[in-house]
Amino acid sequence: MAASRIVIENCAIATVDAHDTEYASGHVVIADNRIESVGAGAAPGRLENVVRRIDGTGHLATPGLVNTHHHFYQWITRGLAQDCNLFNWLVALYPTWARIDEQMVHAAAQGSLAMMARGGVTTAMDHHYVFPRGSGDLSGTIVRAAADMGVRFTLARGSMDRGESDGGLPPDFAVETLDGALAATEETIDRHHDASFDAMTQIAVAPCSPFSVSTELMRQGAELARAKGVRLHTHGSETVEEEKFCHELFGMGPTDYFESTGWLGEDVWMAHCVHMTDSDIAAFARTRTGVAHCPSSNARLAAGIARVPDMLAAGVPVGLGVDGTASNESGELHTELRNALLINRLGGHREQALNARQALRLGTYGGAQVLGRADQIGSLEAGKLADLVLWKLDGIGHASIADPVAALVFGAAAPVTLSLVNGRPVVEAGRLTTADEDAIARSTREEARRLARIAAAAG
Repeated sequence: MAASRIVIENCAIATVDAHDTEYASGHVVIADNRIESVGAGAAPGRLENVVRRIDGTGHLATPGLVNTHHHFYQWITRGLAQDCNLFNWLVALYPTWARIDEQMVHAAAQGSLAMMARGGVTTAMDHHYVFPRGSGDLSGTIVRAAADMGVRFTLARGSMDRGESDGGLPPDFAVETLDGALAATEETIDRHHDASFDAMTQIAVAPCSPFSVSTELMRQGAELARAKGVRLHTHGSETVEEEKFCHELFGMGPTDYFESTGWLGEDVWMAHCVHMTDSDIAAFARTRTGVAHCPSSNARLAAGIARVPDMLAAGVPVGLGVDGTASNESGELHTELRNALLINRLGGHREQALNARQALRLGTYGGAQVLGRADQIGSLEAGKLADLVLWKLDGIGHASIADPVAALVFGAAAPVTLSLVNGRPVVEAGRLTTADEDAIARSTREEARRLARIAAAAG
């Protein structure tokens, strides 16, 4: 059967390939779910079975954005604990989070996914680690929400087994046992992980953090991931308090602790990594351990400025993350391009920290590297999957910025005219094609209020 083709022409193109190839006016040809060609000028003539031609005048085409760290369930607890650092924020919110159920999580996943997809995210990720007893099939409902939205998706099946009685932060009834967490994680992999080239759903093993997880869960979680051939994810080196906690409990800093439990390697990525020494960065570079940089959340919780320029210079794979929307209420990844650039320029490297093209690479190819999918997504190249965004840059917010990549990164959040995932439209003219945004807004508001009532009654 002949491939169905979509042809996009007359747009600026930032391919984010190995040479940062760009075209002032070029074309992209998509055949079914793959990119067939990218180049300058008009598309090749006499293409067969063209089902759609798009005039991209006034637009920039980029790879779809790749989110590398998120907590979808937090969509229904936004705007709380507004003036807290990480540990105080967690203590304030865990009692509420411990009351979530399947209906709440589904609504929250829809809200999180909708906001990201509408803003150019084509590959989403969720680190879900709160599984209250009797709360239902939380992993399954998150996977279904992503499938319905039509985005490519990695679920990092999280876990916690260190409750308050063991010196952890979460309430005891919100944590799992060691054996229960491992068994549930393995079941999630067996049910949902797809290892194929064009997989829409993949699973990672993701114990939450050193201060909510036992050493045995970290160690056995790593063994499980490698036995199953999936990736590993957790939080690392986010705050000075975490550094102190690790030294007090384990007699070493977070990076040394991770290495001692098998948690450094090219199949691992860590969220945040704000407080990293030179030796920590060298260990990540040596082992090709990835980093999910979450600039807005790090600022919201006053965690600090991650040493992203130093990580990149050392060869550490770095992508961008929204993080949970209780610490980044906007829930958008395209605004993280700008925030990554601006916040890193407040650090020691100043104006040399990041430029616009490096920021775009973090949000596209860097994220694909971190998720282990750089041969499939993250750049516009022939043979890769057709995950692509067409950004409208001829409106009042961007038209006077001559450099389209600078317009996207430095400028206001650009409207999305078209977002394709696997060659299928997910956004058209700034609106989702796969979901009712107004219905999602209503359901998230209702579930947020229901959760607040339940938490208040239990409180």
